[in-house]
Amino acid sequence: MKKQLLLLTAALMISFVAQAQEKKFNGYAIGFYNLENLFDTEHDEGHNDYQYLPDGSNKWNELKYSHKLANMSKVLSEMGTDRIPNGCAVIGCSEVENARCMRDLCEQPALKARNFQFVHIEGPDYRGVDCALIYQPSLFTVRDVKLVPYVYEKEEDIQKGRATRGFLTVSGTLAGEHVTVIVNHWPSRFSESYYRELAGRQVRVLRDSLKREDPNVKIIIMGDMNDDPHNKSMVEGVGCKSEIDETGPDDMFNPWYNVLLKQKQGTLKYDGRWNLFDQIVVSQNLLNQKGQKDFSTLKLWKWDIFKRDYLFQTEGKYKGGTKRTHAGGVWLDGYSDHLPTVIYLMKEKK
Repeated sequence: MKKQLLLLTAALMISFVAQAQEKKFNGYAIGFYNLENLFDTEHDEGHNDYQYLPDGSNKWNELKYSHKLANMSKVLSEMGTDRIPNGCAVIGCSEVENARCMRDLCEQPALKARNFQFVHIEGPDYRGVDCALIYQPSLFTVRDVKLVPYVYEKEEDIQKGRATRGFLTVSGTLAGEHVTVIVNHWPSRFSESYYRELAGRQVRVLRDSLKREDPNVKIIIMGDMNDDPHNKSMVEGVGCKSEIDETGPDDMFNPWYNVLLKQKQGTLKYDGRWNLFDQIVVSQNLLNQKGQKDFSTLKLWKWDIFKRDYLFQTEGKYKGGTKRTHAGGVWLDGYSDHLPTVIYLMKEKK
């Protein structure tokens, strides 16, 4: 009898493994990249873009602009390909001057080959840099787009008429499910922490409003937060948790917390130390919790900082840091002061 039970158990296990092996999955890469001053060569009225004109301090001409477009498209087209050959379905971008830049970017051969399209809304930033989003229409269908303004609360800021980048909110369909992406570029570290904490609180309010409209929406918040994952703006403002099983329905999971604090990896280097400002965080309904491996709906699978040798300085004072477009007033024909980040989602094929 015991032998029969063992044989039956073995048969059931073999059957289960066979069924599991027959399952097939689709993977989807979602990325973010700070393009570090993707400016065209023409002045935009009302914006302080004079550095990036042919007679400006950076001597920004058509040659440099064309090289910048080619360099950015190279990175964007390779993001996600470490795990998914077709690359990213969606990529949020920051530090983009205008729609012309995005149009020229998507016309680059590496992106045009996959028919990348873009979303951009002109914002109020005094330098004229905005957030944008590129996507493959075969993978992601845009439903709705809005730019939610960053609202100053201090009376002195309101009196000065201060304005900064808003929160680009793109609702769409990915893998047959409602997914909304919020692209951010928060106030810089020249401003006190309060202004980024305010951004975090406003993004949380935005997220909650999206959930009220559709309780099943899957939300991805990404951007250059100008703060690290353990800073107050992310932990308390947005409501991020560092562990999957600690993430509740009113929280977001931040996979980059442990990447920075435990793995000591980051996306930009300052004074020899890595920061991780470029974050992508996800809502609880994108998580497998308590050891589950259920991919019957869209779920988070992996996450990476995107790295290539060509993105790093190989010599000189800044060896080991990111290879920028300019450094010390010299055109390096580089990429960005930030590295991109990518998350991977998975869903079982039906």
